[in-house]
Amino acid sequence: MEATGTDEVDKLKTKFISAWNNMKYSWVLKTKTYFSRNSPVLLLGKCYHFKYEDENKMLPARSGCTIEDHIIAGNVEEFRKDFISRIWLTYREEFPQIEGSALTTDCGWGCTLRTGQMLLAQGLILHFLGRAWTWPDALNIENSDSESWTSHTVKKFTASFEASLSGERELKTPTISLKETIRKYSDDHEIRNEIYHRKIISWFGDSPLAFFGLHQLIEYGKKSGKKAGDWYGPAVVAHILRKAVEEARHPDLQGITIYVAQDCTVYNSDVIDKQSASMTSDNADDKAVIILVPVRLGGERTNTDYLEFVKGILSLEYCVGIIGGKPKQSYYFAGFQDDSLIYMDPHYCQSFVDVSIKDFPLETFHCPSPKKMSFQKMDPSCTIGFYCRNVQDFKRASEEITKMLKISSKEKYPLFTFVNGHSRDYDFTSTTTNEEDLFSEDEKKRLKRFSTEEFVLL
Repeated sequence: MEATGTDEVDKLKTKFISAWNNMKYSWVLKTKTYFSRNSPVLLLGKCYHFKYEDENKMLPARSGCTIEDHIIAGNVEEFRKDFISRIWLTYREEFPQIEGSALTTDCGWGCTLRTGQMLLAQGLILHFLGRAWTWPDALNIENSDSESWTSHTVKKFTASFEASLSGERELKTPTISLKETIRKYSDDHEIRNEIYHRKIISWFGDSPLAFFGLHQLIEYGKKSGKKAGDWYGPAVVAHILRKAVEEARHPDLQGITIYVAQDCTVYNSDVIDKQSASMTSDNADDKAVIILVPVRLGGERTNTDYLEFVKGILSLEYCVGIIGGKPKQSYYFAGFQDDSLIYMDPHYCQSFVDVSIKDFPLETFHCPSPKKMSFQKMDPSCTIGFYCRNVQDFKRASEEITKMLKISSKEKYPLFTFVNGHSRDYDFTSTTTNEEDLFSEDEKKRLKRFSTEEFVLL
């Protein structure tokens, strides 16, 4: 009887803490992000220069974007549409209970999992839709900065606490339906894009069945000693994402894989092997690969010598962003202006959306406004991501990034390296996957080391 009573107290405590976190991360502060008209803005490889907005023309290469081969876009609205089109994954509340816990929200602990989801979502957008794709309704969503956040938050806290105690959940009615959206499209290509847009978002739904949803990621995290409510670092999340993609059983996802660098080293032959694995006679194409590189940009603080390299990485069209943040908070970095990084913030609690219904609402999966942060405030621990469509793309990317690493190293060791051959050629233990254990012993040791080295996330 005592044990049962203790369990009930623990459950009540968990629900109260969850409700408190739901309220804490429901505040919508009226803050504005300012961009200079005199400096280019880079967003995942695309360059925008607001100075030329009125002229509405393509910029010459000498206009401030000094990195070659960039797509030069024009005005503020084009930048906003591009930014809003990126998929935004935030804290959620009132979703189905996570197995093995009483948690129905990830507020206060799930931010790195959310930034990892955002990076993977961008990789899937590149894979299925391409970098030029933007969401047609991007400029129609309401900016949350205009909300009356005081009354909204008090109401939300009350409703959240009552729902957490009763276990009830209220679903919101969709505002933009699939039928309404498809009517706007003029050709099959646009309809296909919108179907894939919704499909990608549905893979990140907060339910046990979603391939890359929080529930599945936590399940894979258990194999490395993590559980719901724990803090996750960028490197651990990289390995969890790799497992999630490897284990996803969906026809559309068989053409993509993830490679995680070992000790800041990308072994070219290992990557190519992953891209060439399981190719059937019906499909002889290479697999696309998302390469994740966990790195440290300094010791206790970020070394500003790495600023130009980070800028260079975010200027590449095949970059899918950076899982990083500042101490105690994880952000998804997607661009920069001058010495400030542009990011999407997962620390905003939104209500659960059931992505299994046909016309689920899309608005809460797209961020209405970007945020900026000084590079100096960035925590040194992060994971960098790249997308390569095939083996040829990977070879080209590795050469381009290697040149960038040499330029930025300034006679020091490069941040990470690409080397020819397999990891086993360099006396590393070959990792094999056990059906009963998703992570090998070597991977577990590496993950535990990452867990102790990385910053604490709240």
